[in-house]
Amino acid sequence: MVLSGPPQYPAELLDTTMDQLRTLLAVHEHGTALAAARQLGREQSSVQKQLDTLNRTFGTLCGEALVLKRGRGKDVLFTATGEHLVALARGTLTAWTDGIHDARRRLGRTLSVGSTRYTLGFLLDAVERVSDAYERRGVDLKVTHVRTGDLFARLRSKELDLVCGSIVVTEGQEAELDPYEVIEWRRSGLSILTNLPPGKLPGPTLPASALTGLPLVVSAGGLIAHFLTAWYGADFRKEMSIAAEIEAAHYGFELLRSGVVSGAMLVTRGIAEAAESGSLPEAGGLRRLDVIGDVGPRTEVLVGVFTRRGDRASYDAHHPLNLLWGALAKDNERWWLSE
Repeated sequence: MVLSGPPQYPAELLDTTMDQLRTLLAVHEHGTALAAARQLGREQSSVQKQLDTLNRTFGTLCGEALVLKRGRGKDVLFTATGEHLVALARGTLTAWTDGIHDARRRLGRTLSVGSTRYTLGFLLDAVERVSDAYERRGVDLKVTHVRTGDLFARLRSKELDLVCGSIVVTEGQEAELDPYEVIEWRRSGLSILTNLPPGKLPGPTLPASALTGLPLVVSAGGLIAHFLTAWYGADFRKEMSIAAEIEAAHYGFELLRSGVVSGAMLVTRGIAEAAESGSLPEAGGLRRLDVIGDVGPRTEVLVGVFTRRGDRASYDAHHPLNLLWGALAKDNERWWLSE
């Protein structure tokens, strides 16, 4: 007969701290106690002491040390047991961190939100409207810049609770994007900003099929690449005349305004409208033409707010996520800029 009772854990294991596990991960990532110490902001002797303690503890418990020294200046060698314990340490710290964040979210003590560059101002306007309520409740609000291609990944990982930004959708598709809840602010297509004279490139519109005949400045990723892939396939660069491939829009604006590149830059219509109105000074002086989709599937930019479906329903109406969502929903008639 086996009597159940409280679980029994080795005393040596119970003496192991999360700080020691963090040190183990730092040594694994950086190779040496000295490099780990620099990353952690500690003395090398402190890191080495923790590493020696872990080596003794788990050498006793497992029958094999975690790390082996390989001489002065060389990275330590992690044994098979060491690699296994590193994975366990990473999982332990991640699980505890996620659990703490989940508890704080449930209690309304913390909220992490993200925004692309061109929606940040509108997000901050909404934050200002709920700031008094946040202050009364002691809410720790974290605002992070996100790139268009990272929106959903950072929601899925629970790194962020809410994001403002843009995605590419099929024209007419309802904004029911499981597993996300969406406030749809605006839909639009693409435009080009160009330094070419009207005599060489008349407007006010341009068919998408004509893009292959223009020297183009295009973003390396994000929404623009999504459009071009949808229209011309993954090898769209072979179909088009790419004068410059950029990581940030302002760099493309500078190339065109300086005259270093003569051609056109693909942007969302919101950015083109901002440039034309003067509210985007870095693109001032460039001419706008709207792109009419006549190739490939009909795609468009959806600009709005996104959160994980079910999160808001699990909280009360006064939870920070629901308060901010309500403030942002009031802006759904405004014209928003998108990336």
